[in-house]
Amino acid sequence: MKKVMICDGVHQALIDGLHHLGFDVLYEPTAGQAEAEAQLADLTGLIVNSRVRLGEKQFAVAPKLKFAARLGSGLDIFDLEAAKRHQVEVINSPEGNRNAVAEHALGMLLMLLTKLRHADASLRSGEWSREPHRGRELMGLTVGILGFGNTGRAFAEKLQGLGVRVIAYDKYKKNYAAELDFVEEVSLEQLKSESDVLSLHTPLTEETRFMVDSAFISELKRDVILINTSRGKVLKLKDAYQALLSELLGGLCLDVFEDEPPKWNVNASYDIVSLFELPNVVVSPHVAGWTTESKRRIADVLVKKISEIEL
Repeated sequence: MKKVMICDGVHQALIDGLHHLGFDVLYEPTAGQAEAEAQLADLTGLIVNSRVRLGEKQFAVAPKLKFAARLGSGLDIFDLEAAKRHQVEVINSPEGNRNAVAEHALGMLLMLLTKLRHADASLRSGEWSREPHRGRELMGLTVGILGFGNTGRAFAEKLQGLGVRVIAYDKYKKNYAAELDFVEEVSLEQLKSESDVLSLHTPLTEETRFMVDSAFISELKRDVILINTSRGKVLKLKDAYQALLSELLGGLCLDVFEDEPPKWNVNASYDIVSLFELPNVVVSPHVAGWTTESKRRIADVLVKKISEIEL
């Protein structure tokens, strides 16, 4: 019988859908690398999140494996070349959580601009202090989007009607914003020099790994707000921290980190606790795509894609 293992918490619709497709489902929502590897020899499919990685070593001991699926978008947990050599189809489900990521990115940006995080904490502590919490408005700013895939496009759609100028750059696409007449396709140089807010929506590849470093930041418009809901290793965090201290960056919104969870107080280049204490930093623990609705949508997307695989 076809057997699939799920190594993370999922919506029941995914389990039910796999049963309907004729799979024996091994549901182990807390399973990690070792538990997944122990089952590989018998699996037709494996569905994972970021706790489990698959490379040559894993594919080599999984002769029955036909597909590896990601709950979400990032494919950096898979060695795609090794998967191809072993004829394992790799699928992901960015269609399922793109709206959640876009809403989260916008929420973080608005929280930063309005100083809501600090206003909330101040009032809860018994203070009634208004002037220190005078915020800024999003209207009138230029918002740049680096990478115009599922989440980049969804973020752009959220910005429509907010009175902002939206510009975008995607190295691998042309006419990608043709259906969105309020989005301007620009060069990377324009994106850097004209964005008041820059939101990162790129996958993690060898080309994008630590792409946003001190040199990149030095080419940005001074006082820009940087948002990263893509992958932690796209942004060199110690460089962003120094840019905040020197006021090259005006703010930072982070849902993803180089190390997850972050390594507290062990990096000599910067102190993560000090970063988190800066007033112009908003953070969350890699939950941008983690909503009740996205959990169901991801299930539906994966069931459909798995149903289309020739086993």
